[in-house]
Amino acid sequence: MLDESFLRTVDLPVGDRFEAWTERLGRTHAPMQLASDCAADYHGEQRIVGLGDVTVWPATFDHLVFRRTPKLVRQSDPEVYHLSLLRRGEGAASWGRQQVAYRIDDFHTNTSSRSYDISTGPDPVTLIGVEIPRSLVALPAQRADRVIGSRVSSREGVGALLAQFLIQLVSDTAPYQPSDGPRLGAVVADLVTAVFAHALDADRRLPPETRARTLTLHIKAFIRRRLGDPELTPDRIAAAHHISRSYLYRLFQAEGTTVGAYIREQRLKNACRDLADPALRTMPIHAVGARWGFPRAAEFTRAFRAAQGVPPSEYREARGLSAE
Repeated sequence: MLDESFLRTVDLPVGDRFEAWTERLGRTHAPMQLASDCAADYHGEQRIVGLGDVTVWPATFDHLVFRRTPKLVRQSDPEVYHLSLLRRGEGAASWGRQQVAYRIDDFHTNTSSRSYDISTGPDPVTLIGVEIPRSLVALPAQRADRVIGSRVSSREGVGALLAQFLIQLVSDTAPYQPSDGPRLGAVVADLVTAVFAHALDADRRLPPETRARTLTLHIKAFIRRRLGDPELTPDRIAAAHHISRSYLYRLFQAEGTTVGAYIREQRLKNACRDLADPALRTMPIHAVGARWGFPRAAEFTRAFRAAQGVPPSEYREARGLSAE
């Protein structure tokens, strides 16, 4: 499991809740002045997931006003960029004359090195926050700072890749080992760099290794959307991304796997999930295989047995579901 810590203000005495929340956010990002209409009985939940030098923190909390003054910046600056993926609620931020309002599925961008005022709406907000050292964003600092205050959508392009990665990561950290943290942090850093570069229309300035990782994540997302297509081949994947098949192979070699192995692993992962799902217990086993790109039952059984050690029928029976 990854390095994590939790805070739920409802676990504290009412009179201590807002002070504890203020102290927690000050350590998560940077010292701030916080105020709230709900300060008398504040409700907030935050989970901090450590990924080496990068921190990801899903949270839900009541109305809040964040104020980082010039004095606080001078006194303490951890020199981090902050991104928040807004999942529920609303918010607005200002940096002097620069102002922006945020909608659900927008990324809010900020930095501890500038003063700001941020206010959420009257209803609780849910977000996924990211704290990343400025030094890990592989763009010239003056250019990267121009992104601050931009409203970046998570509904398309590189923003969608970053959002999907964060959502999947925080939904279940159990499969990861503590040693995975820094590697996952490197992926977040590459994606944040790509998001910033896209916002600046500066993709050509990205380091080659960042472009390669970002392209690999694009390709993996493309594959996962098409797992049910039995004609999903390296040639088709390479053509869809305007690269050669040999370059596609090199991208996956850098990940310690092959294109074919990744496709098979994802197909079997989804097949396992369906076979263990009580709602799908009447679906014939051959139909589960066909659903995930194995049109021939014998091929599905061989691949499943090789990966799981038992045929699909025994896998389903072991979970208390009758095989078809």
